Amino acid sequence: MNDLRSFIRECEKHGQLKTISSVVDWNMELSHIAKVNEEAGGSALLFENVQGYSIPVLTSAFTTPSRMAIALGQPPHYSMARLAKEWMLLATKKLVPPTIVRDGPIMENIVSGDDVNLYDFPVPFFNALDGGRFIGTAVYLITKDPDSGWVNLGTYRMQVHDGKRCGVQMIKGKHGDLILRKYQQRKEKMPAAAVIGGDPLLFLVGSSMIPFQVNEYDVVGALRGKAVEVLESDFSGLHLPSHAEIVLEGEIDPDDFINEGPFGEYTGYYSGEPTPKVFLNVKRILHRNNPIFWACVVGRPINDVCMIQSLNRTASLWSDLEAMKIPGVKSVYIPASSSGRFWAVVSVQQLYPGHSMQVGTAVISTTTGSYGLKGVIIVEDDIAADDWEQVLWSLSVRYDPLRSTQIINRGRSTSLDPSLPIDSRQIVSRIIMDACTPFEWKHKPMPVLLDPDTLERIRNRWDDLQLGYEPKF
Repeated sequence: MNDLRSFIRECEKHGQLKTISSVVDWNMELSHIAKVNEEAGGSALLFENVQGYSIPVLTSAFTTPSRMAIALGQPPHYSMARLAKEWMLLATKKLVPPTIVRDGPIMENIVSGDDVNLYDFPVPFFNALDGGRFIGTAVYLITKDPDSGWVNLGTYRMQVHDGKRCGVQMIKGKHGDLILRKYQQRKEKMPAAAVIGGDPLLFLVGSSMIPFQVNEYDVVGALRGKAVEVLESDFSGLHLPSHAEIVLEGEIDPDDFINEGPFGEYTGYYSGEPTPKVFLNVKRILHRNNPIFWACVVGRPINDVCMIQSLNRTASLWSDLEAMKIPGVKSVYIPASSSGRFWAVVSVQQLYPGHSMQVGTAVISTTTGSYGLKGVIIVEDDIAADDWEQVLWSLSVRYDPLRSTQIINRGRSTSLDPSLPIDSRQIVSRIIMDACTPFEWKHKPMPVLLDPDTLERIRNRWDDLQLGYEPKF
């Protein structure tokens, strides 16, 4: 799999795609159909007939674990935690740099100069109070560090301002923002390219918490087991994925702003009043023949963005903990229902006194856990991190609020956290909840355990029982 089209074919093959041929309005109707479908656990949707356009729109690509698995090339029955583990195992091996090619499908159509018009694409208007149409919801922005040459892929929402300009919400401290500041110091405009469609893993990894100075192309190469094919743009000098659907090339002036927003975000709340933000001045558009436009419908979980963040943040947090060489970590999970970022659960096999709390403090010190995370729950290794019923049980019978709680007063927050005042969202407090029986207790409660020999007999004859589901043992 190296493009969006092969992903769509795989979804269709596994019964995970629904094609809608009826005429659908891009103005809220498309997004609302998709949202109702997502809340019902429906398939990915391909809108073939968007009013006024001949370009189809894909939505709801990642709202179930099975479609996330398809994108990763893993078995569709894998859980989110299992997918994150596979991601971690692959990403912590040797990274695979991209391969530069001379040409690719993305060069089939080149639009430049006065012909550039962002309204040529069926950009949705998602929610009633949005500041405009948002072309960048399933998008990543390619930039390059002018000093080191480090290429960064980062996901930032992008609002259409007019036919040639779209806003870029670069939150402070994001890698794209750090690169932009270097151009500001040089008093130069930053070359940038926004990519819509292509290998779905590029979007997944582009929205991940990848460490500073690590090229996302290299990570995708490791996950795919082969190098990403890129071409060096003769216009911007940036490395562009050769199998992308649409690329918007241009530049960002770090000292020029346009009011952007609000937008109905993945938290289920609007992001606030319009505020000045930088924008991409689009100079050239590349697109494949008969391109497919990809959009993520947002709003209250569960949605594409929350699922994406759940998977990639779980995987990156697990990778962070693996790199820290902390023993005993058995499973990790950042639930989509926490908007895919605000809570983490870690299952650990305790090996020494204080081990479980060490894991909790390690989580909030990682690249992933240091940004936006509000809480960490640590459970013992008899509980999978993504088994919410058992996590709640552990909080009920192994957790004592006074003994097992640590409050951290100051941590880096996200400007999209609606629990904080709109003008004070840079800092958030955090809680670590250690739902493990203390390792050092000499007299521990005796758990009720199923007999292993009996379980083995049941395992061997499970198919004969014809219960119609896979057991957890």
